[in-house]
Amino acid sequence: MTYSLKLPSADGSLFTYEPSKAAPFKIPNKPFECRIAFSAVHVVCDPLANADPLNHPQIDWENTLSYRRHLWSMGLSVAEAMDTAQRGMGLNWESAKELIRRSVAEAKSVGGRIACGAGTDHLLPGQDVNLNDVIAAYEEQCEFVEGEGGQIILMASRALAACATGPEDYERVYGRILQSVSKPVILHWLGDMFDPALTGYWGHDDLDLAMEVCLRVIQDNADKVDGIKISLLDADKEVKMRRMLPEGVRMYTGDDFNYASLIQGDEFGFSHALLGIFDAIAPAASTALHELDQGNLAQYHEILEKTVPLSRHIFQKPTYAYKTGIIFMAYLNGHQSHFRMIGGAEGSRSMIHLAELFVLADKAGLLVDPELAVKRMKLVTELSGIR
Repeated sequence: MTYSLKLPSADGSLFTYEPSKAAPFKIPNKPFECRIAFSAVHVVCDPLANADPLNHPQIDWENTLSYRRHLWSMGLSVAEAMDTAQRGMGLNWESAKELIRRSVAEAKSVGGRIACGAGTDHLLPGQDVNLNDVIAAYEEQCEFVEGEGGQIILMASRALAACATGPEDYERVYGRILQSVSKPVILHWLGDMFDPALTGYWGHDDLDLAMEVCLRVIQDNADKVDGIKISLLDADKEVKMRRMLPEGVRMYTGDDFNYASLIQGDEFGFSHALLGIFDAIAPAASTALHELDQGNLAQYHEILEKTVPLSRHIFQKPTYAYKTGIIFMAYLNGHQSHFRMIGGAEGSRSMIHLAELFVLADKAGLLVDPELAVKRMKLVTELSGIR
């Protein structure tokens, strides 16, 4: 049986598209051996909640946790309450606490690995906010994550970016927080393409100078740093920093454009993964990493390279709107019954963008059930007047 539908092209004209019959990925039931792979993961909103979706979004807990179990079942680790979960862009700290609490408990029940974002997003930047306020906000969130039994991912702070006067302020704040945590954390350097409020992070607009500051923080606190995730979408910068990290400190790639080569690495080292795109391409990512474990580089690249056009499309400018594509993939593949997002973010991408996403997902073999995907895509296109 064939399934086809009409999709809009870039010029607005319609064309008929028929997806292929995807071959299921064969995922071994065992953990990865040579890489750690975190997927930053989305949340599922409750579309039937009688609440203000912009200011008081409600989460569908069963489907949100079910998706985490889905990722753990494929050997992936979960990076919880990060920007992929719309942290600071729809998901506030109060909701994030409940998300962290439930997800850490779920991880313990199934033996899954989890790390959770701790930041300062409950502290609104303003003229009266100072470094001591930032430190107190970080401490509150770090204490909560550790209290629940989760590993900390120390997220970048909008409040710190707003009140810091130079690199020394970053070194003071991070030094204080890193010495107060009980277990090594993962630092997170998020580029301004993901969050414009983080422009000039580490006290410099120049990325090389900013990197020097970040490396000083890591070197001065190496016993409290598991690794660093950088999301700059610049492979050369990541490789440069990776080679300068102290022994024992991991690089976690956050580069959703160049992840295949960065994870493979070179003669000097490699990157582990902490990626938002792994939420959308989990079956392919898991299969490819198992091939890498076996030294099958050709198969590893054959699988992952097919996903790169999809990832580059999902993360195109404005980059921060990538969450819409991540959740659209979950909707197409039946992991949630609707295409709604907290904060109404489902409207952040155009119909043409979503149509191209559908095609690229099909070419990557990531439409698990083509019949279901076509049926759901048709519902979306019909809402845009396509018959």
